[in-house]
Amino acid sequence: MKREKKVGLAQAKARSTAAAATVFLIPALLLITIFIVYPVIDTFVISGFKWNGISSDRTFIGLDNWSALLHDEMFWKSFKHNLIVMVFSILLQIPLGMLLATFLDAGGKKFNIFKIIWFLPYLMSSVAIAFLFTYALATNGGIISSLATIIQGKKTTIDLLGNANNALYTVIGVMAWQFTPFYMVYFIAGYGNIDTTIYEAAVIDGATRWQYLKHIAIPLLGPIFKTACTMSLIGSLKYFDMIWNMTQGGPAGATELMATYMYKLSFQQFNMSYGSTVAAGMFILITAIALIFNKLFKVKEDY
Repeated sequence: MKREKKVGLAQAKARSTAAAATVFLIPALLLITIFIVYPVIDTFVISGFKWNGISSDRTFIGLDNWSALLHDEMFWKSFKHNLIVMVFSILLQIPLGMLLATFLDAGGKKFNIFKIIWFLPYLMSSVAIAFLFTYALATNGGIISSLATIIQGKKTTIDLLGNANNALYTVIGVMAWQFTPFYMVYFIAGYGNIDTTIYEAAVIDGATRWQYLKHIAIPLLGPIFKTACTMSLIGSLKYFDMIWNMTQGGPAGATELMATYMYKLSFQQFNMSYGSTVAAGMFILITAIALIFNKLFKVKEDY
């Protein structure tokens, strides 16, 4: 009798928990459906039409836009640029973020001032940073050109953003300046989750600080590395605001990304249907790359 009563109470509690979870989840699921799921589906639908984004008339053209996308050199060029940004974002931002976090973790509370100073770039808007570096890197009066003039002893101009060979890598450097602090904080949190008794045991066994980092701390940060790389990968494939305000995809398409190309098609050329096709192509490529990355990059999460 008591067992039946306990089972009944457990079932009632489970039903109550399920009902409460449903009540709280419905608003979130509704918002996700309206602002994420529906726009994605509608983007694929629009890609099947010929439409300028303004008129009420839309002409169904089937897969013509997708056929054009497969042979669109500018789209694949911009995708290549996204891949370059992705690779350098991972190679620059994450190692630098980990180095800064390691320095701060070793210094303890006395280095808290550096946490504040180094985190400031991430608090600034991408648009503000874009304008700041546009003026700082200007050929006339910019920091680089001014320093070159002082060193050379004569008027010297260095055009980093106007040179097709340097523009993309210059923007990548600015991106690293803004987003490295995010990964710094992320790795600081990772270090904070490592039990201090592990470090104490390593010291007792005679391990140096470097040996502790190399053989214990960094391996324990494996899941943090994977998550950080995934976030950097996805973020770098959809950059828009900073590069738009610095170069608008120029010079001569040298910094064109998929997002800037999509924006130009949709809102400057008013070719909303083909712009939607580019956006849908972005969605497919980003999802595929993220899935492949997570499949290949496996780390041990239980220690």
